[in-house]
Amino acid sequence: MDPIRIAAALIDDGAGNMLLVRKHGSEIYIQAGGKIEQGETPLDALRRELAEEIGLTLAIEPAYLGRFRADAAHETSRVVEAELFHLTLTHTPVIAAEIAEARWVAIDGAAALTLAPMTREHVLPIALALQALPNA
Repeated sequence: MDPIRIAAALIDDGAGNMLLVRKHGSEIYIQAGGKIEQGETPLDALRRELAEEIGLTLAIEPAYLGRFRADAAHETSRVVEAELFHLTLTHTPVIAAEIAEARWVAIDGAAALTLAPMTREHVLPIALALQALPNA
């Protein structure tokens, strides 16, 4: 079965926090973002999903972090393949679409939450590494 292709954003505020979201009916925290539609570029999908889910219109170009694979959090026996981008900004999320909650969490405390495999295996280690950089 083909992987679920998504575009997602590691969003941090530059002060040690990252933005995580949770879908209705789920206790699992993930990055804002979503499925890449037919004919859509990953960046276009990210822009659309961030606007739909958390009311964020990108005024800056996000940094591309790469393509990562992990078990899907919400679809049993599936793999998700994420085109991951990074943004440092402050934003008060306006939740909509399938999002039940959006919250800023301390990067160094995020592991205590119920995280999607993609978030736990790839995004959180990147966030921790970025936080450790000088001037981060």
